[in-house]
Amino acid sequence: MLYTPNLQSPSHLPVYIALYEAIKRDIVGGKLRPSDRLPSIRALAKNLSISTTPVETAYQQLIAEGFMESRPRRGFYITQLPDSYGKLTLNDTPSSSLNFIPPEDAAPVYSYDFHMSKNDFISFPLRTWRRLLNHTLLEEYEELLYYGDPLGEAGLRKELAAYLYRFRGVVCRPEQIVIGAEQHLLMNYLAITMKDLSPGVAVENPCYPLIPFAFQAQGYELFPVTEADKGILISRLRDTPARIVAVSPSHQFPGGRVMPFHERLELLEWAKENHAYIIEDDYGGEFRYYGQPIPALQGIDLSANVIYVGGFSQILAPDLCIHYMVLPEALLEPFHKIRRRLMFELSSSRIYQRALQRFMEQGHFEKHVRRMRNLYRKKNRKLADTLEAQFQGVGEVINAEAGLHLLLKIRTPASEQEMVDAVRPNGIRVAAATPFYSDGKPHSEEKKFIIGFGGIDLEKIEEGVSRLRELWNPYV
Repeated sequence: MLYTPNLQSPSHLPVYIALYEAIKRDIVGGKLRPSDRLPSIRALAKNLSISTTPVETAYQQLIAEGFMESRPRRGFYITQLPDSYGKLTLNDTPSSSLNFIPPEDAAPVYSYDFHMSKNDFISFPLRTWRRLLNHTLLEEYEELLYYGDPLGEAGLRKELAAYLYRFRGVVCRPEQIVIGAEQHLLMNYLAITMKDLSPGVAVENPCYPLIPFAFQAQGYELFPVTEADKGILISRLRDTPARIVAVSPSHQFPGGRVMPFHERLELLEWAKENHAYIIEDDYGGEFRYYGQPIPALQGIDLSANVIYVGGFSQILAPDLCIHYMVLPEALLEPFHKIRRRLMFELSSSRIYQRALQRFMEQGHFEKHVRRMRNLYRKKNRKLADTLEAQFQGVGEVINAEAGLHLLLKIRTPASEQEMVDAVRPNGIRVAAATPFYSDGKPHSEEKKFIIGFGGIDLEKIEEGVSRLRELWNPYV
């Protein structure tokens, strides 16, 4: 059936709670009857223009409470409820009947939002994107509503291969590219594919945890092989049983360290000698503001097995849900075996993929990359200069050359979380850097804070930093 719930809910509540309440209301109110079939998770998510995660969470809660059931190979159905349910009057407060508590800061409003990875959508080419999207829907919607190539749209993979070669130095065929809705999903399949190749994964310290945790969830052990904010120690890497290493050579998270060329060559040589694999996370690698973008590790030596990982969330928008990985030739057949066994289907919208393909074919994408690089360069410089001026003598700015955030290092006896919590009620969002280190603990009185600039207006940066300095005066 074609069913769309009415998401009537206070804006501060998470989407999955609003969706849960809306479906439950329709069941109790009789709009949904026993044995009615609900849309699939993917179909309802697309219909509501949200991600699949809140839909899946709401469905699972409804199943757990007995309002619906999942029938293998058939879908989701409303269950037969006792007659007494029809007499219920649902409380107008959507979270009243839930046993789970909405996360803190579910939808907070910040006057100065220094989020580490938010986009600036003022420059998003909305008219162009809408035109291409409408064109795609009008001309090709019947074909695109069905399952497509599990690897992704062939035309987009062709455009992506050409773009990666020109801008990042990645050398690959379109057949080596796998497109997915989420990086975590792609890493999950990759971890399953490589299960017999290595008992663990060597990782940087610190690092963005998505890739390590995805592998850890599949039973891999994690081996930190760097000292904090320093490069890969090949000697330490050799001492581990790991035959997979995950790195961000162009912009280590969160400090922004760039892997020197000699380290890159040593790492590639290790991979070749040990028949090992390197996962290169180049998320947002286009955003370098001084000199040329650092070429990808993947293109330096094709005889080394490098898996290149990227996506369009930072450069375009997270809602497009288009991420990708470039597999080395040696992994293509093992990946396809796992894909067939798990009945791997395309998770990213074919309509969005086809629209993005046209966006790239017509030259809009590269123009957008250049436009955003210039905009973020201005914000980067403004934030770095203001932080240096406001925290002169008590703080140091790190990573002022790339990415969508800077690192502010302050010497203070206070904890990072205490200082982050102190500014949140005053409408300022910053993040602590410590959680991204392997032990999650500061090693000295020098505390580090991640301060982003992508989503804040250029004009608000100076006053936001000034207010931050004022609130942190008692701590420094």
